[in-house]
Amino acid sequence: MRHLSTRSRITLGIATAVAAASAFAVNAQAAPGDAPAKKTEAAAPSGMNGPYLYLGWGNPPDAAQFLQETGNKQLTMAFILAQGGCTPAWDGQRPLKGGQDEQTINAVKEAGGDITPSFGGWSGNKLEEACGSAEELAAAYQEVIDAYGLKSIDIDIESTAVESEEVRQRTVDALKIVQGENADVKIYLTFGTTPAGPNANGEDLIKKGAEAGLDAAWAVMPFDYSDGTTDMVGATKSSVDGLKDMVKGAYGISDEEAYQKVGFSSMNGVTDVEGESIAAADFQQMVDYAKEHKLARVSFWAVNRDRPCEGGGEASASCSGIDQGTWEFSKILAGYQG
Repeated sequence: MRHLSTRSRITLGIATAVAAASAFAVNAQAAPGDAPAKKTEAAAPSGMNGPYLYLGWGNPPDAAQFLQETGNKQLTMAFILAQGGCTPAWDGQRPLKGGQDEQTINAVKEAGGDITPSFGGWSGNKLEEACGSAEELAAAYQEVIDAYGLKSIDIDIESTAVESEEVRQRTVDALKIVQGENADVKIYLTFGTTPAGPNANGEDLIKKGAEAGLDAAWAVMPFDYSDGTTDMVGATKSSVDGLKDMVKGAYGISDEEAYQKVGFSSMNGVTDVEGESIAAADFQQMVDYAKEHKLARVSFWAVNRDRPCEGGGEASASCSGIDQGTWEFSKILAGYQG
């Protein structure tokens, strides 16, 4: 869609891949006076509280240093796409092994952290569409799982992928295969929403998952609403409540059980819609709501933007466009343990 969000981040990422490779080496430091968040005693389940980090744009920080400064233990790394058919690659071009992405993953693990690769996004050549069958798509997911010894994966299914009934079914069937081969790997599906909950495409995806017996967590992206004046805290709560109702009905479970199978991925600062923004105080209320219901996943797009703009400038790929502390959203998220 536009220039900041999950819906258009791949386009910018590919265009700036060369710049990002050099920017990867830059260690973004916390502002004076920003104390690191207290580290939690126990690690959250894999993928539960990992903010998105994208090495393809937005002056990404040194990942290990970021963990140390914020108290985070998890990162969701975006995005894996198709490179020539059904072959998985970062941004559809960088290899799984031997490049900056693997270096970052190794650094995070050495620092005691965990990563969840995210497949898809709004733009680019998606594996879910490029792979010709559920079996081929499952093999592509498995290649990434094996490459890094993963504990969780995130399928960010958007745009034409989520709009296609065929692709929705292929994705669910592939994930069911993956789950059969990797019982301990957590599966998250992330997609758009209205303030009342997922639209018909999202609801159908959930129903297909339930019919297949897929044990997954379902997360919505409650931002980029059309009116630009939405109460973002209220809209996040209502969208997750709507998601919970759909999961409850599809799986035949209780409200409490359904809340523990859903979650959300917010956006920090100014979004793509004029007049719409999410402050750190808003995000804290969202996380408090997640704690109340023990949601399966809370995240935000993106670490790259989790800092104020120099001189109070406009939001960009590397800053939020609001008055905030450096890594303020990440420190709030580090406190979410389910």
